[in-house]
Amino acid sequence: MTTIETAAGPTEPMVLNMGPQHPSTHGVLRVILELNGETVLKAKPVIGYLHTGIEKSCEDKTYSQCITLTDRIDYLAPLSNNLAFCLAAEKLIEIEVPKRAQYIRVLLTELTRLGSHLVWLGTHAIDLGAMSVFLYCFREREEILKILEYVSGQRMMTSYFRIGGLALEPPPGWLERVQRLIDLMPGHIDQYEELLTENRIWIARTKGVGYLSAKDAIAMGVSGPLLRASGVPYDIRKVFPYSSYDEFDFEMKTATECDSYARYKVRVAEMRESLKIIRQALNKIPSEGPFRAEMPGIVPPSREEMKTSIEGLIYHFKMFTEGFAPPPGEVYQAIESPRGELGVFMASDGSPKPYRVKFRAPSFVNLQALPLLCEGRLIADTVTCIGTTDIVLGEVDR
Repeated sequence: MTTIETAAGPTEPMVLNMGPQHPSTHGVLRVILELNGETVLKAKPVIGYLHTGIEKSCEDKTYSQCITLTDRIDYLAPLSNNLAFCLAAEKLIEIEVPKRAQYIRVLLTELTRLGSHLVWLGTHAIDLGAMSVFLYCFREREEILKILEYVSGQRMMTSYFRIGGLALEPPPGWLERVQRLIDLMPGHIDQYEELLTENRIWIARTKGVGYLSAKDAIAMGVSGPLLRASGVPYDIRKVFPYSSYDEFDFEMKTATECDSYARYKVRVAEMRESLKIIRQALNKIPSEGPFRAEMPGIVPPSREEMKTSIEGLIYHFKMFTEGFAPPPGEVYQAIESPRGELGVFMASDGSPKPYRVKFRAPSFVNLQALPLLCEGRLIADTVTCIGTTDIVLGEVDR
């Protein structure tokens, strides 16, 4: 620990633990701060308080059973986790997913992105003293959760995507519910911006705070809005399209100010782009057609097949207890989650259980930029810097 020269003579910096039990650390994050008065000299994130061992647990499950574990990683975007895992497994066994299922996946993951950004905006706003925005954002997120519950039966841990397609045929009337939501959302987003964008307190707490240059962002390996707000145009949906994203028209939003205010603007703009994608998906999804691939031994039979055939029921039970066995090999599949590049490395040894599953969690990688954002700022700015990285500790620790 270095000494600090003051008018009264040399002194040592004060060490302060921020978290892990602290509302502004967005979970069980501990940040060790070295302070000179209220100025942060060093910031060291300490993680591991929410470790669940999900990656190791996947080695003891069949490929299909692993899907329910992925929901618990980034618990604000469970369908994004489902999608990344399923795409990796589908690449490993070379399944072609029907277009209808691909479009439904796009629509639901964009709803998930919208809901995740709403949680970020609401919690970040309340961190900085804007109570009303928190209430409004959670009001809209509630409507998204109702749609997810209507489609999958679960509000948060949806587990709705399956290897080869979807778990179930979507219920009747679900698209009308989505349409009603996206018709109202532009006005709600306008309301958030009216409250924050020109608000002098919001500007004072975010402009110039948490500066991260493009060079440092690339060196740190950050991705998602954190990277794009530093002026780097990188979005996996555009650069390496998956699940038919190349058939959708949307913009990659960037900013060059490199601060917390720029990250706010990028995320709000992305919410509008998600609405644009959802509108296009509503027009693309056919009313009929398969919602899963037909691959016996890998994709389970439909409920109708199980009802009409005892063989189908036995087959279904056997497949989910014993699992299918893909050929030996390794794959890596990345998607653009609300927090950045969510990658899945999957290795098969030819058995019904994956030999290795490793998640490239964007929250974990983005968190290492936190010291750069905090150092030289005040303690109060540390709250802004933690919030603007938009981490989820379940994804950091896994």
